[in-house]
Amino acid sequence: MNIIVTGGAGFIGSAVIRQYIKETKHNIINVDALTYAGNLESLEEVENNTRYHFEYADICNKEVMERIFKQYQPDAIMHLAAESHVDRSIDGPADFIQTNIVGTCNLLEVARSYWNQMTDDKKVSFRFHHVSTDEVYGDLDETGFFTEETAYDPSSPYSASKASSDHLVRAWYRTYGFPVVITNCSNNYGSHQFPEKLIPLVTLNALEGKPLPIYGNGQQIRDWLHVDDHARALRLVLDTGKNAQTYNIGGHNEKTNLEVVKTICSLLDELVPDSPYKPHEQLITYVTDRPGHDVRYAIDADKIDHDLGWRPLETFESGIEKTINWYLNNSEWCQHVQDGSYQRERLGDGK
Repeated sequence: MNIIVTGGAGFIGSAVIRQYIKETKHNIINVDALTYAGNLESLEEVENNTRYHFEYADICNKEVMERIFKQYQPDAIMHLAAESHVDRSIDGPADFIQTNIVGTCNLLEVARSYWNQMTDDKKVSFRFHHVSTDEVYGDLDETGFFTEETAYDPSSPYSASKASSDHLVRAWYRTYGFPVVITNCSNNYGSHQFPEKLIPLVTLNALEGKPLPIYGNGQQIRDWLHVDDHARALRLVLDTGKNAQTYNIGGHNEKTNLEVVKTICSLLDELVPDSPYKPHEQLITYVTDRPGHDVRYAIDADKIDHDLGWRPLETFESGIEKTINWYLNNSEWCQHVQDGSYQRERLGDGK
């Protein structure tokens, strides 16, 4: 197959592409605008493979996207390109509207026009896989889980923009019969993650003796999903997911933010025994909570388990140790990604 992966230089997209190139015979076309979180160094191990192709392009540019579709004749699209950080959306929501809503609409129209010209047998197997987030569902109380039928109730400009894009994708199926599938995932972690997100931010700050910021009281609960497990799920859904269906992808690992940070500190105490900042837990600093901060997310992933046979392989304990070791062993990648515009400053305080 020829598969276009938008946002393939990002955290999740690069994990998907590395798996595709290593474990399949598919041709992968990475379409990425290389905004602040896009990093081609995350794809160095596959960049010289003849089945990997990179296109420096913005999904909002219709002419360029039409050229890419015509040139590569894709059999499927996995759409991961998105602005994805809640704090950044609070500081500047317009970029999220442009990329996540306008960009998705543009991509849908280019893909639909291409699909309309395909032969009937190609049409049947074609899929537009839209990758979304559990944050579209809003907040949960202490019990219950998000299912595929949970009503949307986004809290931030980021989650509202992703909810909008989900609705567009479903509308293209209902209006035009365009073949789509949607996945909504819980919080991802793993190697190659941009250090504005909690786990790499805390890890890199701790190694330098900098404060470890905890929003509010740190009791916000997230379901943690290792990025390699997520990538396997995304590939499976693209291959075998049913048309017009939604699949929730969760890690079965609910942890409070404070638990996550303390786990990282404990691992660093063990893995970096000569650190002058031990115990690293002393670096924890409580900061004002961000506006509209959801208290709990938790995914019911029974549908993808029952229908497609996917379950996460990593526990949080196994996954977090692999993740911290990766950051410790890839200081050059960390340094290069920090040389850009983001220097682990506080984002999303609403000011």
